[in-house]
Amino acid sequence: MTRLSVRARLTLVYGSLFLVTSAILVGVTYLQTVKAMDKRFDVRFQTEKTPAIRSLQGLDQLPRAQQFERLATARGEIQAEVAKRLQEQKQEVLEQMLQSTMVTLLFLGLAGIGIGYLVAGRTLRPIHTVTATAQRLSESNLHERIALTGPQDEIKDLADTFDRMLDRLHRAFDAQRRFVANASHELRTPLTINRTVLEVAIASRKNPPETKALADVLLGNTARHERLINGLLLLARSERELNAPTPTPLEDVVRSAVDHLDELAGETDVDVTVEVAPATTVGDPVLLERCAVNLLENALKYNVPGGQVWVRTWRRRDQVMLRVENTGRPVPSYELATIYEPFRRLGADRIGSADGAGLGLSIVRAVVRAHGGTLDTVSRPDGGLAITVRLPAAPAAALPQAR
Repeated sequence: MTRLSVRARLTLVYGSLFLVTSAILVGVTYLQTVKAMDKRFDVRFQTEKTPAIRSLQGLDQLPRAQQFERLATARGEIQAEVAKRLQEQKQEVLEQMLQSTMVTLLFLGLAGIGIGYLVAGRTLRPIHTVTATAQRLSESNLHERIALTGPQDEIKDLADTFDRMLDRLHRAFDAQRRFVANASHELRTPLTINRTVLEVAIASRKNPPETKALADVLLGNTARHERLINGLLLLARSERELNAPTPTPLEDVVRSAVDHLDELAGETDVDVTVEVAPATTVGDPVLLERCAVNLLENALKYNVPGGQVWVRTWRRRDQVMLRVENTGRPVPSYELATIYEPFRRLGADRIGSADGAGLGLSIVRAVVRAHGGTLDTVSRPDGGLAITVRLPAAPAAALPQAR
């Protein structure tokens, strides 16, 4: 029962109530008919067809004692014949009535189910309107409203409540967009100015070596702050809904990410093995590339000298996969659930590090969620991690046609 739709359940309820009501009505009518027939049913016999009455012919020619005896016998036979004929006719009438009422009951039951289905559909039509609007809404069209018309009933209250909730969401998203835009400008501008001043101080020949050393330290801190701000802004962007998703081959995304981190791989003395197969999803190419870059960067930084990184893409039925696997120190299973939290690192929490701000895997998780995918993280027995990104595969209609 719980697996049926609301319309189907309402139809069953309406049809069942109609059928039960009709059955009660038919039952009461049947009982009343039986009662009336028991009181008023009359049977008449034709003289020439009744053996008991024919036996009374010539009764006046018999002696009186025999007359009384024959009359008593005839009376009993007549009563038995009357009861038999009465019962037969009652049974015949009741059978005919029962057959006709059963046919009528079946017809009324089917009619009740059909009427219940139509009534349920009309009753649920406003709810379908609410559902269709909710499915159509996204971050880009939160200005739309249900604006349901009709009497002020429970469904109208539900639609009005949903519209008020959309008003609050619209204001919240507008505030978030303005905050991200303002933060991007207000935070990057002073850091850019500081970086420029420090670079000029380092390049100037007039400044003593101590000043240049201090400027070099401050320049490193400024670069770290820039990475932190960029990561926070990217995290805020990746947690929002995709505006214009396009078919994106993951194999191209991986190649671009590997080229982007080629210098880092050389610095860390880690060998990167790439094995890509066609795997196209629908999403934001920039965010997907950032997801792959962060996974590779994490695999390179948290590795051992002379270690290995394996990158692979493939498609399995209606999903595409991106797996990044690396060597490194063993990772306890209880830490796997926390590595995707912002500012969390293995063995450290909110501690400064030259390796980054602790937002790389948080951005990966946000990007994967925005694309409707999932993450599988497994500790390798020999050390390191195997992270698998599962994304919905692009439908065949979205793929470019080969010529």
